[in-house]
Amino acid sequence: MAIPYKLDSADGKITRLGLIVLQSDETIENEFRRIFSDPSTALYHTRISSAPEVTPETLALMEKEIPHAVQMFPRVELDAIGYACTSGATVIGPENIAKAVQSIRPTTLVTDPLTATIAWCRANKVTRLGFLTPYIASVSDGMRTKLVDAGLEIVSFGSFEQEDEHTVATISESSILAAVEVINTAECQAIFISCTNLRALNVVKSAQRILGKPIVSSNTALAWHLRELANV
Repeated sequence: MAIPYKLDSADGKITRLGLIVLQSDETIENEFRRIFSDPSTALYHTRISSAPEVTPETLALMEKEIPHAVQMFPRVELDAIGYACTSGATVIGPENIAKAVQSIRPTTLVTDPLTATIAWCRANKVTRLGFLTPYIASVSDGMRTKLVDAGLEIVSFGSFEQEDEHTVATISESSILAAVEVINTAECQAIFISCTNLRALNVVKSAQRILGKPIVSSNTALAWHLRELANV
């Protein structure tokens, strides 16, 4: 016997956000689960092939994989899509990421952690930034150039100088917090902790309390900008 039914939206009239997660990322989904705990926002994830090592060469390879990853989202309208790789956005370029995403989702707004961090700094009138990364020098230097080109002054810098993604994902929160305290100076108005794979969400809260200044990570910036784009 066929049972009659009615159709409606599976999740009601809520905000829908898409997140393109690197194959090697072990962190951002757990942190976004906490950030987007309100049921008024639905978060859809897709994965993109990525190398276990973070170098300019491996990061560049992801550009051609972006359209395929976007095709794997379910058939729902998304208010905004975030490409979750700060270093990848640096190497590929935010405009090229948006173009690749919009080749499949032409009307969807697109962001990435680099774009989001720059937007966050402008919204909060931050011009002098402390900058912490886990990357090797060739990746960090490229990101510094992008931030400076956007009008930001990097007044202090530190890096774990690591290219292995699994190692980055297992750097302890206490090590990240200690590094933030090392690069904190009187000159910096805020501190940026770069990389979606660093477990920085708890560090952001602790460091803000200890240092008394804004701390932003790749993941908190990306979450903030996705909400801004979606008018949440």
